[in-house]
Amino acid sequence: MTIHLKDSADWQAIYAIYVEAFGQSAEADLVRNMQNDGDLLLSLTAYNDQPAGHIAYSHLRLHEIPSIKACVLAPLAVVPSFRQQGIGAQLVRHSLERLRNGGYDLVVVLGEPHYYGRFGFDPKLAEKLKTPYDGPYLQALALSDQGKGAHGPVSYARAFAELN
Repeated sequence: MTIHLKDSADWQAIYAIYVEAFGQSAEADLVRNMQNDGDLLLSLTAYNDQPAGHIAYSHLRLHEIPSIKACVLAPLAVVPSFRQQGIGAQLVRHSLERLRNGGYDLVVVLGEPHYYGRFGFDPKLAEKLKTPYDGPYLQALALSDQGKGAHGPVSYARAFAELN
């Protein structure tokens, strides 16, 4: 399996990954809308002879500390026939390394704590943030010392507000 940045030729495959993984197009539309709005900052596709999974990140604005470079991990999908093979974990690890190397301070995710906790995501850090998704499934990961000081209200990419 190889993981590489998406290119325009990948959009049909990316869309199909989300529809197959979730049984609907909402997540695929979210990724496409983030791309169209210029909010998609990282998009990685896993290939195992065919498209097997995808992960997307978008900008997150911290109103009280705009100097913190933050983003949101959402969505992550693996085609059902490729699940339980470590593809999702490889996408998460590879993308977090790219973000760390790119100078990002903080990543926020809304997801299963048991799954994302193994990558270092922590609901305690996320409790300092004020988001539309506050609760036990909101988690954050500091990629730098500056990221550990994140707090206050945040703004997600516009495409999240359009989710049904």
